[in-house]
Parts: sequence; structure tokens; C-alpha cells
Amino acid sequence: MMLLNFSQRCHCACWAILIGICLVSGCSKKPVAAKAPPPPEVYVDQPIERTITNYEEYTGRMAAVKTVELRARVSGYLDRVQFEDGADLPKDALLFQIDDRPFLAAVSQAQSTVSQLEARLERLRRTEDRAFRLIEQKVTTTEDYEVAKYQALETKSELEAARANLDIAKLNLEFTTIRSPIDGRISRRLVDPGNLVQADITPLATIVSLDPLYAYFDADERTVLQVRRLIAEGKIRSARDQTIQVQIALADDRQFSLTGTIDFVDNQVTATTGTLRIRAVVDNPKKLLSPGMFVRVRVPIGVPHPALLIREESLASDQGERFVYVVGTDNQVEVRPVVIGKLDGKFRVIESGLKPDDRVVVTGLQRVKNGSVVTPKPYKNASDEVTGTPPIHSEILIGQPVPAPSK
Repeated sequence: MMLLNFSQRCHCACWAILIGICLVSGCSKKPVAAKAPPPPEVYVDQPIERTITNYEEYTGRMAAVKTVELRARVSGYLDRVQFEDGADLPKDALLFQIDDRPFLAAVSQAQSTVSQLEARLERLRRTEDRAFRLIEQKVTTTEDYEVAKYQALETKSELEAARANLDIAKLNLEFTTIRSPIDGRISRRLVDPGNLVQADITPLATIVSLDPLYAYFDADERTVLQVRRLIAEGKIRSARDQTIQVQIALADDRQFSLTGTIDFVDNQVTATTGTLRIRAVVDNPKKLLSPGMFVRVRVPIGVPHPALLIREESLASDQGERFVYVVGTDNQVEVRPVVIGKLDGKFRVIESGLKPDDRVVVTGLQRVKNGSVVTPKPYKNASDEVTGTPPIHSEILIGQPVPAPSK
């Protein structure tokens, strides 16, 4: 093995030190700083300014304006049924026929009695006239004349009673034919031909009118007091003085597509429920509605006033408190508490907390927080126009705005 002298060992040591220094200096090179992420993008929109009227919604039930439970007015065996179950029938349409043979016989008997008494009365009147002439001739006594006279009067009374019995017999004969008292839709028949029908007892069928219909609903006491205070202040007038319009929505309809007019407000609040019964008349020319259906009734409350509306998805909630994110001029997000009102289609009424020029975050709420900086973009959605529900009219529950006096 070759041995290195001292100078060679020193030379090798120097090279080793230099190589170590280079390796150390290469490993300790300073890293490049990472770039900060850009502010998150959010879509913003400004509140919509509209003139609206506050409203309340109630659950109502449709009812027929006219409902008739058909019953026979004479007893007898049912002979024929002249309608199809569930058919729409006009007034005076033939429905049931009771066997009329006993009633025809009763009419004939009563007519015979009348004829018999008419003949007897005629004979007694002639006897009375003859007795009167004989008295003038002093051939008979006054007593004979009075007997003939009073016999004629008695027979006249009997004839009047017989004629009344004849009228009753004819009326009973007429009652064997049962006709529809109204225009409407009939139910199924409850009695088949051949069965005995008892007068005023046996139900035969039910017929209801379909156009128009009533919509009954119950207003809560709080709303009733609110409206009556407005009436007392002279801001509105009572529904008893004006025709008030309400909006109707069906069970499968999100929009209030039908209208009605209030025609009745009860005279007292129900003690058990604390509500006031109200009735509206709803036209039903297409027979879409039926008695017994549940509907939603929208009743305007108060007078029209300007309001701001935002999209429902802009609202956030924290422990029951509603708020929105508002983007300032420096693109910094601010949490803004708001007081919300009624829902109008896809838009929510904001009672307070916003200004018309505020930029409200619509989408991307999960990417923002109070004080963060964002990149706002205008919210555009052609399929989400401000349609909402049909316009809310100025009329209210039991009153409407009082017009300004003419100058």
C-alpha cells in the first residue's frame, strides 16, 4: 500500500474541505415565495324597487252557493230514475218518478166529490129561490125559507172544502214527479226503483251548484284588529262598502291564478279559535273547482307602499337572525342584518336593512365572510325574471284605501 507524504495528505484535505463547502452552500439555497390566491368570485345583484301591498294567506275551503238534498214530498214506491249519476243538469230536469196511480185515483175521487156538491148546491139554491117567492105570495112560512137558505150555505162550505181537497190531491200528484230545483251537478242516486219512499224522510240524492262557488276562510284576530285600526284611522274603507278582491291558489298551483270577491264577513269572532269567518265568491266557468276543495286565499292587508325585494337565495341565517352579504365599493364584504317580509314568487320583501344601490351577494355565500375581499360579477339569469305572483291589488281584507278628495 502506497503511503502519502505529508504534503500530499494536506492537499487532499483541502480538496475535501472545498467540496464539502460547495455541497453545503448548494443545499441552503433560499426557496421562492408562493403567490397569494386571487379573491373569490361572487355574483351580486341590486335590490328591486316595487310598489307592493302586504298580504296574509289563509287556508280556505270551497262550498257550493246552493246545495239541495232531494227528498220526496209524498210517500210511495219509486217507479223510475231519470238521470245519470254525477250528471250536470239544468233547472227543472226530471229526476225521479214515484208511482202516481194512487194519486190519480185520489184526484178522480176528489173531483167527483166536488161535482156532487156543486150539483147539490145548485139544487138547494133553486129551492131557496122558490121558497123566497112563496113567502112573497104568503104560501109558505119563513121557517121553510130559512131551512133552504142554511142548507145551501152548508153545502157551499162543503163544496169549498172539497175543492181544497181536490187541490191537495192535484198537488200530491204533481209531487210524484221530482225535478231539479237548481242548475247544478247531481250525486249518485240513493234509492233504486221499487223501494218505498217516505215523504220528507227518505233522501234521494244531492244536487249542488258549481258556478259560482264560495270560498270560506278564517282570519286571525291579529289581522282583524290591524284592519279595523286602519278603518278607524280613515286610511281604508270597509268591505261592507266596497267590492274587495282576493286571490285563490289551488292545491297543485304555486301561483294565485284565480280571483274572488269578498261578499260576507261574520258578525263575531269565534271564541274557540279566535278567528273571524269570511266568505269570497269565486267564478268557476270551467268547473275546475268543486265544493269541499282546499284552497289558499291571499288577502291584501293595508295600503300600497314602496319596498325592496331580493332573491330568496341571497338570504343567510345565524341563530334565527336573517342577514345578507353586501359588497362595498372596495369589494370588501359586509354582513348586513335585515328584516324580511313576505315571499313574492322567487323574491323576498326586505322591510329594512338595505338600500337600493347595495350590491347583495346572490351566489357564492359559502366562499365569503365578513371583511373578506371578493371579485363581484353581475348576476344574470334570463329565466329568473321578476314575475313572482300576480300583482297584489290595493284592496284589503275588510277595506281598501280611501281615495284622496278631489280638488
